[in-house]
Amino acid sequence: MDRLTSMAVFVKAVDLGSFAAAAAALDLSGPMVGKHIRFLEERLGVRLINRTTRRQSLTDFGRAYYERCRVILAETEALDALAADQLSEPRGKLRVTMPVHFGRHCVMPVLLELARQYPALELELSFNDRLIDFAEDGHDLAIRTGTLGDRAGLIARRVARQPMIVCASPAYLESHGRPETVEDLAQHKAVVYRRSGPVPPWLFLRQGQSPFVVMPLNRFRLDDLDAIADATISGTGLAWLPYWLVRERIAAGMLVRLLPDQPPFLYDCHAVWLQTPHLPLKVRVAVDALAAALPKFMS
Repeated sequence: MDRLTSMAVFVKAVDLGSFAAAAAALDLSGPMVGKHIRFLEERLGVRLINRTTRRQSLTDFGRAYYERCRVILAETEALDALAADQLSEPRGKLRVTMPVHFGRHCVMPVLLELARQYPALELELSFNDRLIDFAEDGHDLAIRTGTLGDRAGLIARRVARQPMIVCASPAYLESHGRPETVEDLAQHKAVVYRRSGPVPPWLFLRQGQSPFVVMPLNRFRLDDLDAIADATISGTGLAWLPYWLVRERIAAGMLVRLLPDQPPFLYDCHAVWLQTPHLPLKVRVAVDALAAALPKFMS
């Protein structure tokens, strides 16, 4: 007899509490259920179930064997699903949450191209910066930038690194001068990002050392990156922003990149999903596509 089949019959008999119930659920005869259980007991040389005419109960070994059987059968089902994925294409609804600007400018183009490649794939995209509860909100995937918080029960994969640069408008530099070193930044006005909590500092790489921290003077604290770029163009102060966000503004002469010889701090971007025995094909394909395409948006 097939051992995995007999294990499945054994687990069903334990779950349902009787051979008769297992037989009905599996469309087998009662004697055939008993035959599967005896096959396992003879193969193991140990009794799994104490049986009388009125009731059945697991032996101590039977209880331990039952728990291991459940794990093995679950893994087998996951492997079967993985094999089925290899022969199919991603389909169904893919729900992704992402930061507003990074999502709109960088993530969404990649996912739209993925949807064009796979017509059976549906996209449901949410643009916000709030933390989510996967189990409660029903998202398949979250894109997050910066340091990740509590990751219990979650899997994270870095899909890109955002270079952070300092920039200013030509008008500001004409009025206030141009900072030549990282240390000079602390003497300049700045437009800074703040969503909640304290204002995050500006970070700069130093060879073989911890990042150099700058907390610039700031009267203007905004929670929208595009608004910070616009305010910087108006001459309000310096800004520390992702290069991808201001690339076109720099090319158009509206902003000037400062400290070009200073290596930019790299802000990590992660794809995050619930830890599961089997990662759905639609999620795996999306994460692979983001990891392959997003770095091109950063330079």
